[in-house]
Amino acid sequence: MSTQNEQIIRPARNIAGTLRLRGDKSISHRYAMLGALAAGTTRLQNFSTGADCASTLACVGALGARVNRTESAIEIDGCGGRFRAPDAPLDCGNSGSTMRMLSGVLAGQQFSCELFGDESLSQRPMKRVVEPLERMGAKVETSDGGKPPLRITGGKLKGIEYYTPVASAQVKSLVLFAGLQAEGETIVEEPLRTRDHSELALRAFGAELHRSKNRISILGGQKLKAIEAFVPGDISSAAFFLCAAALFPGSSLVVEAVGLNPTRSALLDVLAAMGLRSSVVTLEEHHGELIGTLKVEAGELKGVSVGGAQSAMLIDELPVLAAIAPFTKGGMEIRDAKELRVKESDRIAAVTENLRSMGAEVNEHEDGWSIPGGQNLHGAEVDSHGDHRIAMAFAVAALRAEGETRIMGANTASISFGEFWDTLNELADQ
Repeated sequence: MSTQNEQIIRPARNIAGTLRLRGDKSISHRYAMLGALAAGTTRLQNFSTGADCASTLACVGALGARVNRTESAIEIDGCGGRFRAPDAPLDCGNSGSTMRMLSGVLAGQQFSCELFGDESLSQRPMKRVVEPLERMGAKVETSDGGKPPLRITGGKLKGIEYYTPVASAQVKSLVLFAGLQAEGETIVEEPLRTRDHSELALRAFGAELHRSKNRISILGGQKLKAIEAFVPGDISSAAFFLCAAALFPGSSLVVEAVGLNPTRSALLDVLAAMGLRSSVVTLEEHHGELIGTLKVEAGELKGVSVGGAQSAMLIDELPVLAAIAPFTKGGMEIRDAKELRVKESDRIAAVTENLRSMGAEVNEHEDGWSIPGGQNLHGAEVDSHGDHRIAMAFAVAALRAEGETRIMGANTASISFGEFWDTLNELADQ
């Protein structure tokens, strides 16, 4: 029996069917923020149904953008570059993306406001927001230890050259969003290339920017114009079902209208190395984002090593890859992923704890794991730690474990993927 906050997963024989996912969470956040800042009405089809993106919509609505939901789209009447001061602090819920990236937008506004979040978000690091925005001329206050809530006093900004100390698409994005409103040129250089949804979204809304290797520059004072867009299906949500399919040699899965942005599709390269055969059946481009239909078939599940730039590109998918690592032939090594320690949970510790609960041998490192292959796991009670990706990752591992697995805190999946449990039930042959 399953309840709202727990799910029981039983072993499956394979994964089969056709999957069509709601919009990519990363793209939905960015389109909503830029649509609110732009002039005119932005219309977004297939917008994410996750709670995190709902937090972004609520925040931009409180800043003066009118948000209208129709049967087929989200419509956002933009503010033409100038928000109004909100009547109350902005609630970012569980969404670090909302808090960090919106801070870059708010830095160029002529008022003060506060951003806060839930218990989990209130423990996440925000010092990385403070330094670049204060260098540009905004004032940013945090609570003790550089954690939320954030209080941002915006104003006249000046362009800067900023080297991000960690490979973070959110930090890159907030600096670019602030740079759009600054005087002069803003340059961001990142140690490793991260997902480029912000660059593509800025161009879609009419801004010019330039990239040279890992350096991106933008001139301030550019005006954004509303767009109509289809948000590609979320490849990070698809990851759970692709990994589930990889567990069973008889699996065959078609994923329709999914985002295939090259800075996100490293997952497909890793899964191919692990033995999952995939082919792109259709491919189109919308506002710079690649959207396609993907067909996958499973073979023998092999182990791989993931590290360096690949870890940065796979940061959201690493927990589910680690969760299926014990079933591989040869095991898996995942390193250079220390950023997982400061997500919605300490994802490195959470994965280790839950795999060990299911009987796996795991070697935990500060920046990842070494997980031997050829292991047999048993059902157990596992804890999501209030983290949507941990809940979904262990639902996938449970499909090949012996006996039932109880996922505690299962409703956290709704943060990014409200339909996850129903979709898993439809595709898993149990």
